[in-house]
Amino acid sequence: MAKKSNSSNHCSFCGRSENEVTLLIAGISGHICDMCAEQAHEIVNETFKSSEKSPLDISLHTLPKPKQIKEFLDQYVIGQDTAKRFLSVSVYNHYKRILQKNIKDDVEIEKSNIIMVGATGTGKTLLARTIAKMLQVPFTIVDATVLTEAGYVGEDIESILTRLLQVADYDVASAERGIVFIDEIDKIARKSDNPSITRDVSGEGVQQGLLKLLEGSVVNVPPQGGRKHPEQRMIAVNTKNILFVCGGAFDGIEKKIAQRLNTRVVGYAASNDTARVDRANLMKYITPMDLKAFGLIPEIIGRLPILTYLNPLDREALIRILTEPKNSIIKQYEKLFDMDGIALTFDKNVYEYIVDKAIEYKLGARGLRSIVEAIMIDAMFLLPSENNKKKLHITLDYAVEHLEKSDFAKLKVA
Repeated sequence: MAKKSNSSNHCSFCGRSENEVTLLIAGISGHICDMCAEQAHEIVNETFKSSEKSPLDISLHTLPKPKQIKEFLDQYVIGQDTAKRFLSVSVYNHYKRILQKNIKDDVEIEKSNIIMVGATGTGKTLLARTIAKMLQVPFTIVDATVLTEAGYVGEDIESILTRLLQVADYDVASAERGIVFIDEIDKIARKSDNPSITRDVSGEGVQQGLLKLLEGSVVNVPPQGGRKHPEQRMIAVNTKNILFVCGGAFDGIEKKIAQRLNTRVVGYAASNDTARVDRANLMKYITPMDLKAFGLIPEIIGRLPILTYLNPLDREALIRILTEPKNSIIKQYEKLFDMDGIALTFDKNVYEYIVDKAIEYKLGARGLRSIVEAIMIDAMFLLPSENNKKKLHITLDYAVEHLEKSDFAKLKVA
């Protein structure tokens, strides 16, 4: 074995010479190579990561109360007070259940999974995302339309937990206290009540598969997706403390509600009951019975005990959505122009014009961004190159001219 020519020119950790490494860093009484430095960096990061206080390490005293949760939601979501109250109480009770450590009796608090029903663009996803932001817990959104039974083309039910693990950086303990928002839950409704030789693999079959996740059980989750990497090692995840929030538009369920409300068609009481019904917003009368009539199986309805609705957005609500929240569309564009040193202002009647077009095109809150983008696209393209431009004021004439010359005007519904 060759004798080392100069011990000071070797890594003090691994013993490699300076000829065997890319970089050798000298210290007061030793050296360290680039490979050992990189490993040391990873060890330090892992140590600090494990010793950091997890945002989930909250006590009952520090857990936000329902009123505080709703006040936080009010900063980002306009209206929908009923849904906010239900969501705030359900989330508060769910984390009280997790924090219930010293059980002195036989009372066991059950999970309070939530299902929100409302038209598209009313704020279902935004509510769930804002709740997760406040509590600083892992949060993921899953589209139910891509889910199928195991063995069929599509994504397995377990892929829901795979995404939650990815968001939690594969920290199982953190993921087991996260929030999962299952969007488009109405798209997996039972297709027909009549038995058929054809399996309903993307409807009732998915509902059956979701039962074990919603209720709480230990599920073996493929970290990279089960079908593409069958050789991978499974990760066991307990869904007992994962809060599931489901949302769906349930298009056409108003007919089911109307049929149920008009069951009494004979007698004086029938006309009185019908007169008290708010026909402009039948969704407020929704019950689990209506979900069953729509196509959800009773077992999954029972595992989603908290049922709430979202009101349709009127003109006043859309104007507030456009301007008031912390992340409102107008504030976002003002920030974008401010980063280029340009002060952006609007006439008040421009807001009303944008909202009127969103209602005319039947686009709801999601259409507001598209309309503003169509109005502002020319200014955003040209002004960053004009160094002498410091102000931009949008008038009603400017908004009308730029929207009508855009392709967006072709979206008008007859």
